[in-house]
Amino acid sequence: MIAVTLLCLAPLAAQGRLSREDADRFHAKLVRIVEYGNAPGRAAPPRATSMTDVEINSYLKYLAGSDIPTGIVEPALNALGSGRVAGRAFVDLDAVRKQRERGWLDPAGYLSGRMPVTVSGRLSTKNGVGRFELESAEISGISVPKTVLQELLTYYSRSPEQPSGINMDDPFELPARIREIRVGTGTATVVQ
Repeated sequence: MIAVTLLCLAPLAAQGRLSREDADRFHAKLVRIVEYGNAPGRAAPPRATSMTDVEINSYLKYLAGSDIPTGIVEPALNALGSGRVAGRAFVDLDAVRKQRERGWLDPAGYLSGRMPVTVSGRLSTKNGVGRFELESAEISGISVPKTVLQELLTYYSRSPEQPSGINMDDPFELPARIREIRVGTGTATVVQ
């Protein structure tokens, strides 16, 4: 679940400057966040860890590999400020379309190939709980209804622990005793 939370934090603007060094820097911060969250007892004062869009997107490009579901490639995220986030990835739509029989009124029945999916919305977090409010979703530049995006999210977020996948309207518990995530422009701060 920490990967889902952290995927809500980074901007697209930095794609040309991604580096292995920034990926390693983010990975070190992620390790410290998890270690701090798993440490016994909490006598320590709250701790804030800041990260940049370049660090997070570098991590997604160079180190996230197995944390990203098969069928999703080149994920990139954009911290827009004031809690607003955006993301883009190329998604295998055939896998989702073929999972069940489709009627001619089902918009997902017309999607095929690997296409860019772009999403924007607002991430709000408080007291260890997060919520994402969708503002817009597009596939290859064409607006799609929330139901289509939810079907993609359900398909690609299924796991043995969550066989039904993630419902984007459900609040979610932040991992590693994270209390909140403050999303600025091009930056995010994790508060534990």
